[in-house]
Formats: sequence, structure tokens, C-alpha cells
Amino acid sequence: MIDGVSAIEKGGRSSPPPLLDVQGLCKRFGAINALDDVSLAVQAGEVHGLVGANGAGKSTLVKILAGSVSPDAGDIRIRGIPTRIRNPEDAGRHGLAFIHQELNLVPHFSVLQNMALGMPNRRGLAFVDWPSIRARAQSVARTLDMRFSLDLPIEDLSVAERWLVSIGKSLMFDASTIVMDEPTASLSAEESDRLFGIIGELASTGVAIIYVSHRLTEVARLCDRVSVLKDGRCVADIGRSELSRDTLVRAIVGTAIETVSPPSEHVTRRETALAVADIYRSPRVRGVSFDVRSGEVVGLAGLVGSGRTELLRVLFGADTPDAGSMLLHGRHYAPRNTHEAVHDGVGLVPEERRSEGLILRESIRFNVNLASWERTVRSRWLHLIDQTVASEKASQAIEQLGIVCQSMSDSVGRLSGGNQQKVVMAKWLALRPRVLLLDEPTRGVDVGARSEIYRIIRQLADGGVAVLIVSSEFAELVACDRVLVMREGRIVSHLDSGHISESTILRACYGSLGPGED
Repeated sequence: MIDGVSAIEKGGRSSPPPLLDVQGLCKRFGAINALDDVSLAVQAGEVHGLVGANGAGKSTLVKILAGSVSPDAGDIRIRGIPTRIRNPEDAGRHGLAFIHQELNLVPHFSVLQNMALGMPNRRGLAFVDWPSIRARAQSVARTLDMRFSLDLPIEDLSVAERWLVSIGKSLMFDASTIVMDEPTASLSAEESDRLFGIIGELASTGVAIIYVSHRLTEVARLCDRVSVLKDGRCVADIGRSELSRDTLVRAIVGTAIETVSPPSEHVTRRETALAVADIYRSPRVRGVSFDVRSGEVVGLAGLVGSGRTELLRVLFGADTPDAGSMLLHGRHYAPRNTHEAVHDGVGLVPEERRSEGLILRESIRFNVNLASWERTVRSRWLHLIDQTVASEKASQAIEQLGIVCQSMSDSVGRLSGGNQQKVVMAKWLALRPRVLLLDEPTRGVDVGARSEIYRIIRQLADGGVAVLIVSSEFAELVACDRVLVMREGRIVSHLDSGHISESTILRACYGSLGPGED
């Protein structure tokens, strides 16, 4: 309506509705508002950026559009028509396609087979109509300028070529909206430029691109409009004329007054517990060097895909570095597996506690003693566990960490997320590690459990344990003695106590602290 009169009534034509229109989407996971009244509109032929810090709600929004998560409230309209996306098949039928950072392709299948996966047999025949599928795939390949055979197996292609296959697969399904998640994370500058050209060509044909990325320079260069999410809300909708990297950083960081951590000098006199020199692990860890002292809590910040979790896996012996060296309390440290790392006094609380940190069907007592069972055996020959010792450890952990349960015989799978995380930490407390690695230690736990976990971490440090914490919630890292910031596999900033704030960490993650950084 224009001044109460429609455009048609004035002799003009009404503009078409957005290709994709999201209004008031809300999604709550337990105590966390992942999305809180998010609205955005994507036009046909538009490259629409979606940015925000870790935990801002980008992934939840994409999952709702993909039909893998249902919203608690809100509406989705496609070409003006109210639409319910109940599952991924619904999303595909409505022209939505998703290309994730970890490409969903079958390595041993050919390019053609991957592009055809999930396609309906339009002739209704009992057998696949391969001639028709090949003809369509060849047409798509010409559109995308694919310079490789459709019969090559995916495993023989480069990462950039696999991205072309994934885009081609979307076009095989006549996708009108393609969501791309961190598309250039593993691409070279030349490969990225080629991808940008293809995105421009797709947009010129009316395909809408939702471009999810932490690389703000390319977002500002490529996108027609950008929606900025923060704490589950859309805090900015920035058009082409106002787009710049600085504008995006300001919108992501916000203007909230933040607490800066107090200076801490008590650890500077202690010995170095872990020293890491020029560690490489392709493709995510690229020449990382740092050290952690006994009794020190060091935060490791970075955006998704920066290499933080991959670095912890190397430190814990889950992956072997391609190059570099490590010292543990002054002695050569090169664990060939996690067992050797545990034997040397290094523990890891993984991000995926349910699948990697616990055996859910077993009891609290079993899990607490899992890492230190060798200290509870009666006989090394028979491997008989001294149940009295095991029970004492579990009882002490329950009391010390405040694990809420009926008894130590309770199955861990029945505990709340916060109490499960306490059991994972109790497992390492029973071992008395010299170095403890924590990957997202408070993810999915409530506020009360978080404060308890913070207390435990500081208590461990006060006892001389060197602690390295990965967290996507940068406000949690403000209390650390130091913070290291990773970007694209490298440590790009060292923030000392007294200079740590959520805003400073975010700016370092986006490369906007130093002059000329990109």
C-alpha cells in the first residue's frame, strides 16, 4: 500500500512477493532462546548474506528452513504462499537446497551418481532413466562450466570441484533458493573467485543465494543484502549501499558495555606445563605456537571452522600432527594415541560429551572411573576392579561437584545435560591431570550448572592444573588469565588479562584489531 492506495489502483503494478519470507520465527532449546522473533525476506536473484557470531542463531534458522528443526512460532512464505516445512523432503519440494561446509557427497560414487541422488524417476519406470539424467546433468555442467568428467568418482576431485558438484546437484532439483554454509572455508583465493562468479551467474537467472559466512570482507563484496543475527535476534538488515566490513563488525559486536577481566600475575612465575611449537594438521591447523603454564586458565577463541577443536584433538593424541613439536613439563610430548596422552596426564572434555565423553548406558561410578581404572585394579593380571576404591571416587565426585542423582549406580544417560558434563569433568578429576583441555564445557547446560563448572575450572587451576578452554560464548572467556584467538587455522591474537572483553575477542576473530588485517 502507498498512502493507503495500492500500486495497481494508481495505475502501476504491485511488486512480486519475496521468494522466501520469514516472519517471527522463534525456537527455544531448554533454557536457551536460539531464535527470538526473527524475520527476513529474500528476493529472487538476490545474494543474501547471513552473519553473526557463534551461537547467534544462524544454524538454527538454516535447520528450520531445511526441515530438520520445527519452529515454536512464526511463519514461512514462499512466493507469498504460507508454507510448512516439516522435513527435508518438504524443503526440496519447495525449491530450497542446502550446501553445508562438510559437503554431503558419496566419495566412491561418480559425479553423475551424486548429482542424481534423490531425484524422482519422472517416467515412473522400475529402472533409473540414466540417459535422461545424464542429459540434464550435462546441461547443468555446461551452466557451471564443469571442466571434468561426470564419470569421475568424487574422491578424485578437488574441494572446489566438489562444491561445483553440490551446486549442480541443487540445480538438478530446480532449486530456486540455495543456502551455502561457509563456502570458501577450504578454497584458495582463485577458487573462491570462480565460485563468486558462479554465484553471480546463478543470481542473474533468478536463483536466490543465502550466503552464510564469517568472512566479512567477501560478504560485503558479494552480497546484495545482509541480515545480522545476535543472541537469536535479527539486529540489522543492511542493504548494498551501506555494506562494508566495518558496518558488519559493528552490528555483530553490538554496543553493550562489557566487563574487562582483571589483571592476573600469579601464574607468570609458574613453570610452563605445555609448549606447542609450529603445529600443523591439514587442513585446519596451520602453524600454531603457544604455551600454557601450570595453574593458568587460557581461553581459545575463534569462529566455527577456525581450527580450535582440531587443535585440541592433536594435543590429546586423537590426531597426529603433520609437523611441529610439543613439550609437556619440559619433556618431549608426541602422543601416538589418546591412551598415551592420558598416561602422560593430559585430559580432554570433548564438545560432544554424549557420544565422545560418556558411556550413557553405564553408571555414574563406571564413568567417573573410566579414565583412571588402572588405579583401581586389584590385580594387573586379572584386571579386577576394586569396587570399594571405585565407589569412594564416585562418591567424592558426586559431593565435590554437586552431581544431582539418586545414587552412583544411576545411568548417566538419565542425568540432565549439566550433570552429565559434571560427570565428564569428574572423570578427569579422578585422574588428576596435569593439563586439561575443555571443548565447549558449558554448551547445553543451564546457568546454575555453568557457574558450578566455572568454579571447578578455577579450583583445578588453583591446584596447579594447566587449563585450555575452547568456548564459542566469548563472554565466558573474559575470566581467563589469557585468551588466544584463532582464525583460519592460525593464532592471530594474544590477549593478556586486563585487555580481554567480548568485544575485543570478536574483533580479533573477524580480523579488525590490527590495521590492514583482512
